[in-house]
Amino acid sequence: MTLQLCIAQLNFIVGDMTGNARKIIDAAKEAYAQGARILVTPELAICGYAAEDLLLRPAFIDACDDALKTVARELAGLKGLHVVVGHPQGGGIQSKSVAITKRYNCATVLSEGQVIARYEKQELPNYQVFDERRYFTPGHDACVFEVAGVKFGLLICEDAWFDRPAQKARDLGAQVLLVLNASPFHVGKGLEREVHMRQRVSDCNLPLVYAHLVGGQDEVIFEGRSFALNAQGQVVARAPAFKECLQTIAVNLDDSSHQVTLQGLEVVPEAGWEEDLWHALVLGIRDYLGKNGFPGAILGLSGGIDSALVLALAVDAIGADKIHAVMMPSPYTADISWIDARDMVKRMGVRYDEISIAPLFEGFKSALSGQFEGLAEDTTEENIQARVRGTLLMAMSNKTGAIVLTTGNKSEMATGYCTLYGDMAGGFAVIKDVVKTQVFQLAAWRNQNDPYGTGSNPIPERIITRPPSAELRADQKDQDSLPPYEVLDAIVQRYMENDEGISALVADGFDQADVEKVTRLIKLNEYKRRQSPVGIRVTHRSFGKDWRYPITNRFRA
Repeated sequence: MTLQLCIAQLNFIVGDMTGNARKIIDAAKEAYAQGARILVTPELAICGYAAEDLLLRPAFIDACDDALKTVARELAGLKGLHVVVGHPQGGGIQSKSVAITKRYNCATVLSEGQVIARYEKQELPNYQVFDERRYFTPGHDACVFEVAGVKFGLLICEDAWFDRPAQKARDLGAQVLLVLNASPFHVGKGLEREVHMRQRVSDCNLPLVYAHLVGGQDEVIFEGRSFALNAQGQVVARAPAFKECLQTIAVNLDDSSHQVTLQGLEVVPEAGWEEDLWHALVLGIRDYLGKNGFPGAILGLSGGIDSALVLALAVDAIGADKIHAVMMPSPYTADISWIDARDMVKRMGVRYDEISIAPLFEGFKSALSGQFEGLAEDTTEENIQARVRGTLLMAMSNKTGAIVLTTGNKSEMATGYCTLYGDMAGGFAVIKDVVKTQVFQLAAWRNQNDPYGTGSNPIPERIITRPPSAELRADQKDQDSLPPYEVLDAIVQRYMENDEGISALVADGFDQADVEKVTRLIKLNEYKRRQSPVGIRVTHRSFGKDWRYPITNRFRA
């Protein structure tokens, strides 16, 4: 006997319960027409992930309940169809001083208008970007339901990273594990998931279906890449990454042995890290702008590598016709920066303007001449230039409604090599979690690949090869103020992302002066990062929800 199962790898919008329910209904009808009798949605599909403190509002939960009822009602006529829907349920007691949670992260099985089964997530993650214990109470019981003689055990995301929930489902008779997921992306996460799910399969000797969310939600990306493993841990199906799809899997029951096997129609190959990262950043831009209703984007184009990369990403994300690049030369802008910026916008076909900041810069200096009398020029004057540019970009944003994309990278955010209210001014920080060395690698990758058909070799080669400079004073180079980026990025990754200590880095051969300087800058610039725009998370620890350090503190080790 063969049963068709379909994974609804869909892109939901947080808080759009009506729209999310409609997506599930439409997907279920399409899958049913193609022969599927089980449809599995991702974790919290009804409300979107992560709804954060919206979950604390009783009206929000009521709207989720209504949406679930709508799905049940509209699919009631599809005989034999079972739809597994992720949603929140329940409430709590909340006052100014205390909160008692009685709310669950659920998966409900609907069939012919009725609730067949309901599962409550047991393992609630409370690390990195997760705050599930703030919102949910853990469940305790396994949940198994049967379709056409096959028994399916339900798990939700974190449950499958631990032994006990899967074992309880197996002990209750499950023959296949169904895992609903909203697992945030970072580079390399896809392989990591499959390794861990292979361990679950090995522990239980059961095949597993992994239904994953796709889409961007503020700083977090979900890349899809749903998959299925047979009882031997082999991948028998893998959906495309970073796009919606309905992935069909055949569930085969041997009538004599009662063994269940899975057979997929497609196993999409894994991609390299540059390709994954590019698609993640593109999806992050597209969904942040699209879901929040921004008509387009504005960015300052300097002729340097960071702004060039952001421009190429933005064009791939939303199209050249929705982007406005602005070159704002200062007295210190090199001729080659003009030439390269003009070259790139010609290649990309975006709107381009040039606004000299020299008169405005001189106006600021004149206005402050009395206050600055007798004081030498320093980083103050450099920052004024950056703040003039930020003011111009934000003015254009206010006038048109387009969002300003900031162009600072993770290396700069770590060390404070950026200007508060200057180049940090904007609405969305595209490469906030991409270190400088990766910026160069991504640029080179994009010049060799054209994944969205927007043009080959978009970034002039000189932008990639010339030494980076903020061009805020004569003959300025980044390396005048910072260690070489290969060293800086390695220290940032190990100290900031992995919590390794100063002594361990020095013991491993890093120059003590470099380590002391970088770690000191990371500590000193926390106040800046607290005021930076939200940006796309692509590592396992970003300067966002992952990073919660006090501004006022005296610890450094």
